[in-house]
Amino acid sequence: MTPVPADYVIGPGDELRIRIWGQVNLTANERVDRSGEIYLPQVGPVHVAGLPFSALDKHLSEAIGRVYRNFNLTVDVGQIRAIQVYVAGEARRPGVYTVSSLSTLVDTLFASGGPGVEGSMRSIELRRGEAVVTRFDLYDLLIRGDKSKDAKLQQGDIIFIPPVGPQAAVFGSVRNPAIYELQPQELLSGLLADGGGVSAVAAEARISIERIDEHRDRHAMEVAYDAAGMALPMADGDIVRVYSIVPKYEKTVILRGNTANPGRFAWHSGMRISDLIPDKESLITRNYWWKRAQLGLPVPEFEPAPSFTDMRQAAPEIDWDYAVVERLDADTLKSTLIPFDLGKLVLQHDASQDFDLQAGDAVTVFSQAEIQVPLAEQNKRVKLDGEIVHAGVYMVQPGETLRQLVERAGGFTPNAYLFASEFTRVSTRAMQQARIDEYLQSLSMRIQRNDLAAAPQQVSTAGASSAAIQSSGQNLLASLRQIRATGRIVLALRPDSSGVDSLPNIALEDGDRFVVPFVPAAVNVVGAVNDQNSFLFKPGSHVGAYLRLAGGQNKDADRRREFIIRADGEVVSREMSTGPWGSEFNDLHIYPGDTIVVPEKLPKVSALYGVMNWSQMFSQFALGAAALDVVH
Repeated sequence: MTPVPADYVIGPGDELRIRIWGQVNLTANERVDRSGEIYLPQVGPVHVAGLPFSALDKHLSEAIGRVYRNFNLTVDVGQIRAIQVYVAGEARRPGVYTVSSLSTLVDTLFASGGPGVEGSMRSIELRRGEAVVTRFDLYDLLIRGDKSKDAKLQQGDIIFIPPVGPQAAVFGSVRNPAIYELQPQELLSGLLADGGGVSAVAAEARISIERIDEHRDRHAMEVAYDAAGMALPMADGDIVRVYSIVPKYEKTVILRGNTANPGRFAWHSGMRISDLIPDKESLITRNYWWKRAQLGLPVPEFEPAPSFTDMRQAAPEIDWDYAVVERLDADTLKSTLIPFDLGKLVLQHDASQDFDLQAGDAVTVFSQAEIQVPLAEQNKRVKLDGEIVHAGVYMVQPGETLRQLVERAGGFTPNAYLFASEFTRVSTRAMQQARIDEYLQSLSMRIQRNDLAAAPQQVSTAGASSAAIQSSGQNLLASLRQIRATGRIVLALRPDSSGVDSLPNIALEDGDRFVVPFVPAAVNVVGAVNDQNSFLFKPGSHVGAYLRLAGGQNKDADRRREFIIRADGEVVSREMSTGPWGSEFNDLHIYPGDTIVVPEKLPKVSALYGVMNWSQMFSQFALGAAALDVVH
């Protein structure tokens, strides 16, 4: 129950809770009837309508005192009556509203949704009969928190929202840029106050105003940011722009790039580069220490921790040969670059590289990721995995090759299977992925052209299969886009390769990885055979022998397109092994870890459909773009 204020006016429908004790005891809940009266036993009717709540105790005491003496009395209002008011004009939801008799103009205004798009917020009227009780400016409440002109409602009151008045827009460096409704004779200062005032970066030099003259011409004007300018009356359609200060820093120099504390620093006369970069520690970035401090613990799914990715490089290496000072010529307004040797300055303390700085200079320190330095000068970390005597992560020495690094790591173990080794490279993976993306783009265009060509045929029986092909083509593209390149480089080693001398003298890059597995015991046969399986490797065995172990090709096999995926990643197809006496595919030697693939026959609906099915098979075996090029 909401307590009623002292000035609440009692009216028909209100419930009064009366408690009397002393010479007489009475407890009653009396509702004010239509005539404005309540009935008290032994006292009779008492007229209470129109009385303020603060006068109710005295009025009832006087009425009861005409019959009784020596009593006490309390009275409060129980259930409050409801009244009906009208919301009219440009309201969001105009209509008749039944509200509590305690409601005010603002209460009902919010209940009705307030002014509509075309309604005024600055001159809302509360009408009672022919009189206007109050005019309420909703900006006072919403912007300034002032509710002093709010008024209580009575039965039959009308809340009228007139059409919106003149408007002006304010934007730029103000806290609340928007379109605002203007009061009559509103000044620029009032409009800016409605917009929350100017921001901290507003320029206090001038303010730009665009104005429409008598619905004919538009012109621009400027006023000073002073008392005279703030006193300018606003007009309907004005557009006010508050400029911000120019983002220029006075007597400041900038240090940016691969440094521990990039930022803006105060300039002083005689300042040099060494004042910004006093030692090599100031070039170690915070990101380096943050990544180095990571523990490399397993993720919640208990997957292996990516230790090599923490170890490969915690941050980009510094380019010691080149850094630059950018300077703006105050006379010509041209920007010039002054390069210097960072290594000589910081490591060797070479005074010839310690240039004087001017106010406004920007010093930039680059990393090797931003400007690629010669290969011999790059810091490179390479991971050696598998059957290597001292497998691990190594810092590559200048000019060191893969063969030399493996030799430094102790060479291979007796179980090393060099033919199946994998050499992967970050830059190669990026290049392969680009080729895969290009292939998918080309394939997508071919599928789209095929869809357009097949569209007129879809009304026929053959068209149904054509529509199915189009649908499968789109599904295939979606699955192929999930393929990611491995970055593997085939080293073209012989099956009987062993020893460090078998490795090529390939130059190493940062992030390279060389994995040497042990000799596998099986050969795989997959595809359209009667028994897809892995079979023990037997020295000297040929393709035909393993196909017989798999039960031979089934009725769906496409024998003309059989191929082998060698353990080193090479692909050898039946078409590539055709000699003068016919196909020699079944006589090809098989090595540990090889996989024999017998594809299924494809419906000869279209050449594009064949390409799609071949692409699907290759994506399943993750052969990548290189294998696709070999077979196609």
